[in-house]
Amino acid sequence: MRRGLMHVLAWTLATGAAVTLSWWGVHTVMAGTAYDPPRALPITAADATTQESKPLASSTNRPTPSRSKSPSRGPSPTPTRPPSKAPTTNPSPSPTESGQVKSYDTDGGRAVFDLGETSATLVSATPGTGWSMQVWKTESWIRVEFSSGADRVSVFCTWHDGPPRVEIGNY
Repeated sequence: MRRGLMHVLAWTLATGAAVTLSWWGVHTVMAGTAYDPPRALPITAADATTQESKPLASSTNRPTPSRSKSPSRGPSPTPTRPPSKAPTTNPSPSPTESGQVKSYDTDGGRAVFDLGETSATLVSATPGTGWSMQVWKTESWIRVEFSSGADRVSVFCTWHDGPPRVEIGNY
């Protein structure tokens, strides 16, 4: 009995030492690796327009069945409540309300700008699968660059000498 207990204790200590050594090795290697979380630009009330959007489809609204000439086998189902409309909100006026939100799709991803009369703001920028993204902003231009290997796609919005304009270039 004592001999069996010593074998179990030796096995437990050896297993614990192996697990600790493995964890320490993996932890040391992974600590030197930088994993940046994906970045997304927030959409605030000042960046959004007041356009109402309607859902494309709803899982709760079903088309009403058409009545056929065959006799029905029971009472036809009737909705118990009318479909509800989504609540609408009227946000306070903001300086970007006079702008127009435009989306620019490229091979590298999508950039969305709010184009005002004399300036622009970046609403969002989303890289495509396998692409990364970088954003530069100044007082008179915004540049979004999508990159994948040697491929580069830039979406460049400028407004320093007039109303905002957007140019897309592949490099």
